[in-house]
Amino acid sequence: MSTLSAAIARKPARPRAALPALCLTQVTSWGAVYYAFPVLNPQITAATGWSATWTTAAFSAALIVSALVGILVGRVLDSRGPRAVMTTGSVIGAASLVAVGTAPNLTQFAAGWLLAGIAMATTFYQPAFAAITRWWAPDHIRPLTIVTLAGGFASTIFAPLTAQLAEHFGWRHTYLILAALLAIVTVPAHALALRGPWPPAPSPPTAAAAAATTIARSRPFVLLAIALTLSAFAMYAVVITLVPLLLDRGYSPTEAAWALGLGGVGQTLGRTLYAALARRSSPALRATVLIALGGATSFAFALTPGPYPLLILLAVVAGTVRGNLTLLQATAISDRWGTNRYGSLSGLLSAPAMAASALAPFAGTVLAGPLNGYPHLFVVLALTSTAAALIAWHTTPQ
Repeated sequence: MSTLSAAIARKPARPRAALPALCLTQVTSWGAVYYAFPVLNPQITAATGWSATWTTAAFSAALIVSALVGILVGRVLDSRGPRAVMTTGSVIGAASLVAVGTAPNLTQFAAGWLLAGIAMATTFYQPAFAAITRWWAPDHIRPLTIVTLAGGFASTIFAPLTAQLAEHFGWRHTYLILAALLAIVTVPAHALALRGPWPPAPSPPTAAAAAATTIARSRPFVLLAIALTLSAFAMYAVVITLVPLLLDRGYSPTEAAWALGLGGVGQTLGRTLYAALARRSSPALRATVLIALGGATSFAFALTPGPYPLLILLAVVAGTVRGNLTLLQATAISDRWGTNRYGSLSGLLSAPAMAASALAPFAGTVLAGPLNGYPHLFVVLALTSTAAALIAWHTTPQ
């Protein structure tokens, strides 16, 4: 009995409300800051006369800022925990959407998105994953799955909601409404629910769990970063260019928004399957198969002009794969090197993938012209995923 009591005493204290709060804030943060943009961008360019290339470049710049800031955020998370980081990020996120919605010119519009990049780094999955991994390890896959299941509904809820708001209020007032919603939901949730002791990083159980710098220079880590970077580029280019693809094929903005949104249902479905997949496959095999399936869905979009129900089904399947890929990245470090210095290593691993996801919207929009349309772009994205899958096969630590 004394041994059991000692084990319980050593178990890190977890804030009871942390998991449900993170579920709620991930839905709201991703929905308002990320998924609203591809729905609103056609209306933004039509109303202002700004080039779609430049508005998308502003959004891409936000993701680049997020990637760079994410490295520092990972270090802060390792030492201080998520409460101050995520609460501050929520305030910045609301302010950034106000700046975007009230921007009188393209320069200030871009400045608003640069501010949004800081919010992304401090409120999206990376800090949430760091909090869950530290508080729940070694039983962290289940809570990671739960929070990403919730996050999968971000596009399902916010893409059609944003389309409806924009239809009635216009894109500027829609962003102001989303800013208010973001502040009301996420600021108090992060401030109140993430209180609690931040457990110290566990000691490396073996010599294999070396310093973060040593791991980061290893061949498996570098190859893993390359594979996830290529996969992220392809995946996020598909997400952002799906609406233009469907608009070019004659579907309405609402129909395109629903296709994007229902991909979130697929993400939720996919994440329910990840724990079973993780038990039955090695990290390298899992990465190879999932990334390859992502490429297959991109290729299917390129070849499938309709009918609309078939495209909806394809969007759900693509979302299923995308949902698994999110958890794949969340567990890539712990599956291979344990949970020691998770925040720092995750920040280093995520930075190039975030940079690629940042360039993806801009690159996708720019490349669609020379490639003679979005279908050919999706073929290129499918080939990119195929290359990433081949590299992922070689990411097992020696």
